[in-house]
Amino acid sequence: MVFAYLPFPNFDPNVFSFGPFHPTWPIDITIGPIAVRWYALAYIAGILLGWLYIRRLIATKRLWGETKVPEFWQIDDFVTWATLGIILGGRLGYVIFYDPMHYLAEPLDIPQLWHGGMSFHGAVIGLWLTMVLFSRGKEFSAFTLFDLVTAAAPLGLFFGRIANFINGELWGRASDVPWAVVFPRAGNVPRHPSQLYEMALEGLVLFVVLRLVTHVELKLKRPGTVAGAFTACYGLARITAEFFREPDVQVGYLAGQFTMGQLLSVPMVLLGVGVILWANRRRGAKHEAAG
Repeated sequence: MVFAYLPFPNFDPNVFSFGPFHPTWPIDITIGPIAVRWYALAYIAGILLGWLYIRRLIATKRLWGETKVPEFWQIDDFVTWATLGIILGGRLGYVIFYDPMHYLAEPLDIPQLWHGGMSFHGAVIGLWLTMVLFSRGKEFSAFTLFDLVTAAAPLGLFFGRIANFINGELWGRASDVPWAVVFPRAGNVPRHPSQLYEMALEGLVLFVVLRLVTHVELKLKRPGTVAGAFTACYGLARITAEFFREPDVQVGYLAGQFTMGQLLSVPMVLLGVGVILWANRRRGAKHEAAG
């Protein structure tokens, strides 16, 4: 029986490229070709839109109550820190969690980001460490910075998952659903377009949920609550999406039918719930002490 499926769009992972160049002075060498990739633009778009959204949140005074917030110039400085934390954490997370034996044997492959391989969970750890270091000695709480960054994070996730689809990577499991896609690098088998599922869950749905938390529930007044909500909800979204995503071939399934992404997301859910409870109890205790 032949199932209906959708052909993979003929995307070029490069937005444009130029070269190679062959300078002969001071040495005879070939440079390039030099390419600008959709994946890189997705990171840039996510970081820039996240920065603008954070500035908009800070400017909306009704969201904060008496909570101290960063100045605009501090957020502008933090963008550089955040970019380094995301890239270094994401790459090292992939090296450690998903393919450590390869990179132990070929350590020079670690900085070759153009070949792919980034871990969201590693990026979270890198960004978390960056936020802790950046907020030291500042008037605002580190948890306020956590809330701002996580409120904007779905914007980056949205563009990142689109880039995964354009690259034809991180494809889904074999499927006979009418919208299954045959990915060029995944054999002749129709598969779930799991990148688009993750785009919807981790990008659109998570953004709406956090928007309700910040603008309806006004939880930015309780530092840590938004960060906890993001952490728990992302974990749930990732666990769900992983049921449709093909696990990395070098890792496979763990503990039966679970993936590395799911196992790494379970602690996120527990941590997120714990942070929400802590943030609200802490705020309540402060009000009782003030009364």
